[in-house]
Amino acid sequence: MTILYPVAVNAEQALARPLGRAARESEARRRAGEAVAFTTDPAGPAFPTREAALAAYGDRLEPAEPADRFCQLVEQVVAEGGRAPQPVEPTYEDGRRWPAPAPPPRTAWRLIVSYWRVPTPERPLEAPQARQARKSKQALEPDTLRAIARAPLRPVKPQQPLDIGLFETRPPEAPTS
Repeated sequence: MTILYPVAVNAEQALARPLGRAARESEARRRAGEAVAFTTDPAGPAFPTREAALAAYGDRLEPAEPADRFCQLVEQVVAEGGRAPQPVEPTYEDGRRWPAPAPPPRTAWRLIVSYWRVPTPERPLEAPQARQARKSKQALEPDTLRAIARAPLRPVKPQQPLDIGLFETRPPEAPTS
């Protein structure tokens, strides 16, 4: 089962009129005619209940074809007054560590769309990783080089846990070290 993700500028265009559909980055790059990035963004309005969201987007969430499964429904916390809820501090009063629980935050249901994003002047792609850019053998634009220099270092793959201490034994010539 291969999912064909839309190639579009934003999530709304991915739902309405994508430039094409692609399973891999190379296919998406050919359809867009330029570099693309895989992203997941919310689309459409927020709904107060799951049932309301299912009524509005039911056909998108349960498509007949497995290749059309690029949307999902998620529950998100609605920020009160534009701010996320603050963490609760422990109180250590009356033999209890935590205060009485606060009412749960208000949530909303959103449709999340995964798609191949085409860059725009308002929302450009991230700078490529320095090692990948160096290996690509393509001449880099000065702006791209500056963006790579300003970006934090990103690993090629996640760091593996260290094995130090698993098989260590004390040497006989220094038993106290």
